[in-house]
Order: sequence, then C-alpha cells, then structure tokens
Amino acid sequence: MLYHLINYLDRFYDIPGQQMFISISFRTGSAFILALVVAMIFGRKIINWLQKMQIGETIRDLGMEDQLQKKGTPTMGGLIIILAILVPTLLFADLTNIYTILMLITTVWMGIIGFLDDYLKKIYRNKEGLKGEFKIFGQVGLGLIVGLTLYLSPQAVIRENVEHIGATTQRVEDVSYKTENVKSTKTTIPFFKNNNLDYANAFKWAGDKAQRYGWILFVFMAILVVTAVSNSANLTDGMDGLASGSTAIIGVTLGVLAYLSGNVNYAGYLNIMYIPGTGEMVVFAGALIGATIGFMWYNSYPAQVFMGDTGSLTLGGIIAVFAIAIHKELLIPILCGLFFIESLSVILQRGYFKFTKKKYGEGKRIFLMSPIHHHFQVGGKSGIKAIINRPFQPVHESKLVVRFWLIGIILAAITIITLKVR
Repeated sequence: MLYHLINYLDRFYDIPGQQMFISISFRTGSAFILALVVAMIFGRKIINWLQKMQIGETIRDLGMEDQLQKKGTPTMGGLIIILAILVPTLLFADLTNIYTILMLITTVWMGIIGFLDDYLKKIYRNKEGLKGEFKIFGQVGLGLIVGLTLYLSPQAVIRENVEHIGATTQRVEDVSYKTENVKSTKTTIPFFKNNNLDYANAFKWAGDKAQRYGWILFVFMAILVVTAVSNSANLTDGMDGLASGSTAIIGVTLGVLAYLSGNVNYAGYLNIMYIPGTGEMVVFAGALIGATIGFMWYNSYPAQVFMGDTGSLTLGGIIAVFAIAIHKELLIPILCGLFFIESLSVILQRGYFKFTKKKYGEGKRIFLMSPIHHHFQVGGKSGIKAIINRPFQPVHESKLVVRFWLIGIILAAITIITLKVR
C-alpha cells in the first residue's frame, strides 16, 4: 500500500527518496525488518492470548529427553508467522503484481486450512482435527489455482534465452533474450546442459496440441508439488525451531533465485530463463525470512510456542508456490531435501511396518522412530527394536536442530550452484 501511495503522490509532488522506495532491495530490507518487529512484538501478545484460551500442545510420552516438559506449550503460533508476512507484504510489495497476489492468496489459503485443523484439535478436542480429505482438497485446490493462474494471466510470461556460440568453441559466448514475452511450460532442471525442461516435450506426438497438454501436465505438477511440500513441512515441525529455521534458509535461497530470474542481466549471465516480474517476489521473501526468524525468538529451544498446522502447512504451501511461480519446482528435491527425507522416513516406516505385520504377524521398524529426527532423539538404548539402531546415545534436541540447519544450508548452496553446473 505504501508502495502504491508513494507512486501516486509522486505524480503531484517531488517526494525525496521516492526512487529509493521503488527499489526492490530497499523494500525487501524494509519488509524483512518490519516482519521481524511484528513477529517479536505481536508474538508475545498472541502467545498470551493462546495461553488464556488454554490452547496447549498435548504430548505423548515417547521416551524422549525433555519431552513431557513441552506439555501445555501454546500451539497455533503460526498466526504470528502469517501476521508477520502479510503486514510487510501489503505495505511494501506491488499489489498489482500477479506473483505477489499468488503469494498472498497462498498464505491466507493455507493459513485457513491449518487454522481449522488446529482449532478442531485444540478447541473442540477432536484428535483427528480437519479430516485428511478436506486437507487434500484444500491443497489440490490451491495447486489448481496456481497452475491455472500462471496459464491464464498475461503477466505470467517468460523470455526465452538464446545462446550465441563461437565458431571455434562449444562454450557459450553470449546469451540474449527474444524481444517478445511468451507463455511457456519450461522449467529449470539441474545438471542438464541447457538447464531447461519443457513439459510440452512429453507430448511431441500430439503435434499442435502438445503445448496444451504440456500445460495440463504443468497444472498437475503444481498440484503435486503443493500437496507434497506442505505435508512434508508439517512432518518436519517436530523439534523446536526446526521447521521455522529450515524455512528461513529456504526462503533466502528462493529470494536469490527470484531475483536472478527477474533480472535480465543476471539471468543472461547464468543462461537461465528471464521471468519478468518475479523480482517483486523478493519483497515477499524478505517478509517470509523476517517472519520465521522473528518467530524463532519464541520457538527456539526451549519453545515458548509451537507453530502448529497453522504455521507448518502455510510455510510448506508458500515454499511450493514460490518455487512453481519462478519455474524452479524441480529444484525442490534438493532445496527441500530435509523435508523430503522426513517424509520418506515416515513412508518407509509405515510401509515396512504394515508389510511385516501382514507377512509375519508382527510389525517391524526400519527406524527407531519416525519422522527421522525422532530417530536420533530416541537413541539405540531406548529398547526399541529397529533395523537401524544407531546412534546408541540420544542426541539432544537443540544440537539436532542446529545440525539439520547446517544440512539445509549445504543443500541451499547446492541448489544455487546447480544453475551453473550443467
């Protein structure tokens, strides 16, 4: 809103610093600082309200260190994150930009789904919360909205990069872009020479209809990515500061990728597709990073508040839609490797348990406990039998979280490096 107000007033008055306010870097920094302040100031008020409403976490005794001390800790703290994202974005971002609009819709949409789930669990004492089919319906609905918006919106376009190769070498000498904006089903794929994959190529046999079928596949991928990442983020939210810290790291990486994709000079240097307008998403990324870091003020060990599904589903949805909007969804298995491993550990554990129970009459485990972060918390001396029974000594939660953050930083660095390694 301030962005639009300054632009409007500049038509009639010579406002000092107007050009600075239009700058993406200035607005991103402002969004980050304001999100941090909102999270830290209003976070305490929201925590007090949650305590007053007696919206506390129910803890099962799983034999982990300091676990029972978390009983009664306020949950639904995702409200802090959502507020700290929305306020700076509404103030500093270009609200006519289609990518900004998508991110705002995603934040509110997934926030409502997560809030309803937490509300049913904590207020109505319904252990199941929001039924699984309703969650899936909401996630699929968001994926459909995102996919169709990118297909239909005239703002959601790219400019295809053209390589200019020297006569005596195979090395790319220069990269330019076509003058016209085009609708495209291309996406960035790591480790390949041209760094792009076109979904429409899967339907070359369809002739003139290949592009249309390519968009259908793109929409399907959007649904798949939104559903997978939001659920994975939900599973990762099991230790103090793990999900929020990991999201901050991912947010920095996505902000860098959005800035590079939205800047014709940097996109040309890296030989990646130029996507006009995505630079505006960096402002939203600044708000996301500030919100998650501010939330960690209260969520770091020992946590004073948990984000609940209100936060975890929202953060997962934001990451997914952000990556889809900048055509980097195929980098998610690397960037969100922690989320992927957490989900995979749950799938393998449940699948193996059901298989062995059906075959041998007794369910067996691969890990001591899943998601995999609990495997390290429990330790091999817990008495639980599993194929993988190490480490023998439990690892303290705070140390585990920091180690997982370090892994996340390494994966983030690899994600950015893939833009040049091909």
